[in-house]
Amino acid sequence: MKDIALLDTTGIVFMSAYLVSLLLIGIAGRLARKEDSLADFYLSGRGMGLFVLFLTLYATQYSGNTLIGMAGKSYRQGYTFLVSVTFMMSVIGAYLIYAPKLHRLSKKQKYITIGDYIEHRYGSPVLTTFITIVCIITVGSYILTNLKAIGYIVEATTGGRVTFVQGIITLSLIMVIYETLGGMRSVAWTDAIQGILLIAGCLFIFCGIEYQYGGISAVAEKLISSHSDMWHPPDFAQKRIWLSTIIIIFFGISIYPQAIQRIYAAKDAKTLKRSFQIMIFMPFVTTFFLVIAGMVGMNRFPGLDKRGSEEITMLLLNDMAMYIPGAKYFIILFLSAAVAAIMSTVDSALLAISSLFTQDIYRRIWPTASQSHLTGTGKIFSWSIMACMAYFATSLPQTIWRLTEMKLEVLCQVAPAIFLGLHFKSIRGITILGGLSIGISVTLFIMFSENMGVPIVPKPWGIHAGVWGLIANFLIVGYFSYFKRSPVVC
Repeated sequence: MKDIALLDTTGIVFMSAYLVSLLLIGIAGRLARKEDSLADFYLSGRGMGLFVLFLTLYATQYSGNTLIGMAGKSYRQGYTFLVSVTFMMSVIGAYLIYAPKLHRLSKKQKYITIGDYIEHRYGSPVLTTFITIVCIITVGSYILTNLKAIGYIVEATTGGRVTFVQGIITLSLIMVIYETLGGMRSVAWTDAIQGILLIAGCLFIFCGIEYQYGGISAVAEKLISSHSDMWHPPDFAQKRIWLSTIIIIFFGISIYPQAIQRIYAAKDAKTLKRSFQIMIFMPFVTTFFLVIAGMVGMNRFPGLDKRGSEEITMLLLNDMAMYIPGAKYFIILFLSAAVAAIMSTVDSALLAISSLFTQDIYRRIWPTASQSHLTGTGKIFSWSIMACMAYFATSLPQTIWRLTEMKLEVLCQVAPAIFLGLHFKSIRGITILGGLSIGISVTLFIMFSENMGVPIVPKPWGIHAGVWGLIANFLIVGYFSYFKRSPVVC
C-alpha cells in the first residue's frame, strides 16, 4: 500500500491549500478577539450558537479514533463491533445527565476549566490539582492517538513518499501554530467546516461500498462463508466486555476536558440541549459506516496484522479508486475530512491542556500574573506537550484502539466528582479524593500487573481495569457519604 499514492498532484495541492486555509482562519480568529483574556481565548466569549456548537462537538468527538481506530477494530473483531454504535450513543446520555446543570453553574461562576468547578464545589486545592494532572495526562494521550492516526493517513495518501514519522512532525507543527493563533474562536469556525467534511466523507465511503462491493448484504454473505467464526452470537464473556466498554466510554468520553469547555462556551442551556439532541443521531452516519468499512476490508484484504488493519480505510479507498470513475475527487474529500477532523480534535485537546495548566496550576503559583501573561504561558505549554506527544506517537507500538481504552480507563475515575458532585450536596472533597486515589490505584495496578510479575490479566473476568477501579471509586465515595448518615440530595 505504501507504494501507491491515494492522492495525485491535484489532490496534494488541494490538501496543502486546505491546510493553509486553516492557518488563515487561525489568524482571523486572533484578529476577532474581543479581549486578551483566558475566557475569550479558551471559551470564545461564551456565546457559541447551535450550528457551530453542534459541529464543534461532532468534529471533536469523531476524529482519528473513529476514522482509523474503529475501522481497524471492526476488521479484527467482525460484525459484533457494531455494538460501537451503542457505545457512542451512550456518551450523549451521559452529557444530558450532567451538562445542563454544569452549564448553568459555569455561567454564574465564570468557570473556564474543569478545575474551576472542582475548586468551587469542593474547596480542595489538593483535589483540584490531582484532577487537573489526571486530565492533562489523559488528554495528552488523546492527542497521541490522533497523531498516530494522522501519521497513517499521510503515509497512505502520499504512497510512502512522506513517511509516518514525517507526517506526524509536519502536521503537528501546523496544528500547534494554528491553535496558538486563534484559540477557541478559530477552532469553532474551522470545526463547522470540518464537521461538514467529515459527514460527507463518511457518506462517500458508505456509498462507495454499496456501489463497488454490492452492498452490506453481499459483503455479509461472503464473510459468512470466509469468516464463519466471526458470525456466532456473542457469548456471556463478550457481553461482559461490551458492558465494560460502555461504562468506560459513558463516564470517560463525556468528561473530556475539551468537551466540558464546549459546555461552558454554549450561548445558553437551550442551545446546548438541542446540540446534544442532534448528536444522538450521528453514530448512525459515522461510527456505523466506519464499522461497515472494517468488515468489508476483512473480506477484501484478509490476513492483515494489527498495524495493517488500522490502514484498512486507506486500503479500501485505494481499491475503490481503481474501479469507480471520478472516485479520486471523492477520495480527496474523504482524506481532507479525515485530516480536518483530526486537526480539530488535536486543536481542542491542546486548548484544554493549555487552559488546565494555566488556570489550575500556573495561576496558583503566580496569582498576580496578568491575563495576557497567563494566555502566553498556556501557549508555550501547548508547544511543549505537542513536542512530547509527537515523539511518543512515533515510538509507542500500541494500536489506536488500545491507547483509547487505556486513557479512558484512567479518565473515567474523575466522573464521580462531576456526576455525583452536581446532584448530591453531602459529598465532600476528601471523600472524592479518597475514591479517586483508590480508583486510579486499582486501575493502574491491574493494567500493569503483568509488567510487575503479578499474574493478573489486563481485563479480569472480561472487565476493563478502569471499570474495576471505578467500582472501587464509587464504593469508597458511597460508603463515606451515605453510610455516615449525611444529607442526601440537594
